[in-house]
Amino acid sequence: MVGGEGTSAAVEELVKGSGQVAEFAEQFRAYSESEKHWQARMEFILRHLPHYRHRPDGGSRLDQPLALSMVWGHPLFLGCGYNKELLDKVIEMADGSK
Repeated sequence: MVGGEGTSAAVEELVKGSGQVAEFAEQFRAYSESEKHWQARMEFILRHLPHYRHRPDGGSRLDQPLALSMVWGHPLFLGCGYNKELLDKVIEMADGSK
């Protein structure tokens, strides 16, 4: 799971504390995602967004954490399969080591 109880509580507090954050994140929820699936994926996105938001070249790559959140969540919640190297990367990200 992404980060454990402490991280979940921190993300939940962030979302509750800021309607803007919740509103911003909600636009990326897939129609078919269960609440559990979405909450886990939103936590993944919010955890990694800062790493992609302020890049050295001055750009922002929101598409990358969104795509990686799906790559991480789909095997876990839907049983999809992906390339081992890609799965290893998102598992490391979910564990907080990247």
